[in-house]
Amino acid sequence: MVQGITTKDNKQFHVNVLGCKNVTFKHLTVSAPRESPNTDEIHIGRSDGVNVLNTEIKTGDDCVSIGDGSKNLVMNGVTCGPGHSINIGSLRLFKNEEPVDGVTVKNCTLTNTSNGVRIKSWPGAEPDTCSNIHFEDITVTNEESKVKLSNISFKNIHGTSALPEVVKIIYSEITHSRPTRPAISQCSNVKPKVSGKQNPAACFAPIAAKLTPIA
Repeated sequence: MVQGITTKDNKQFHVNVLGCKNVTFKHLTVSAPRESPNTDEIHIGRSDGVNVLNTEIKTGDDCVSIGDGSKNLVMNGVTCGPGHSINIGSLRLFKNEEPVDGVTVKNCTLTNTSNGVRIKSWPGAEPDTCSNIHFEDITVTNEESKVKLSNISFKNIHGTSALPEVVKIIYSEITHSRPTRPAISQCSNVKPKVSGKQNPAACFAPIAAKLTPIA
């Protein structure tokens, strides 16, 4: 258990968790300037059973970055912003990376982050897997690959976006849109299973994106 620690203005990663098992971080306070690069608050790689709980993060890079070989991770009660958000990846930047399996991000608040919850991987990468990922109860304010993504869920994510695409699920080819477009959901080369209500309406098409303007 690592608890009640404050870190400020680190030159790079604040906490680097590599090859660890059964570690809990609780009530951490982290701050670094918005414009500071590579100041990830907690980076996790090749670790099993890491929990980040009730932690406040203000940084210039990822609030939590999850690298290859990570499994059975829980992020609960994390407040992030500014920063790049809570990110899985980048994956397959290097050869011989291990799969990511079993990540839960729940009850988190993202304010003025450059992204919402995100999984990112490098184009042209060797085959790999990222599976059993669950995002739930996320509040967001203003905010190409050969890696196989599976069993990933997004539940009860609400708030406001600074960009027109509030939901963007794209596999492989990335497209660009005009900033004047209304809020939309965009899916490409994925087969989503959608339940409940979503505003703007969810996209269902497995190949071509179905774009629905917000009412």
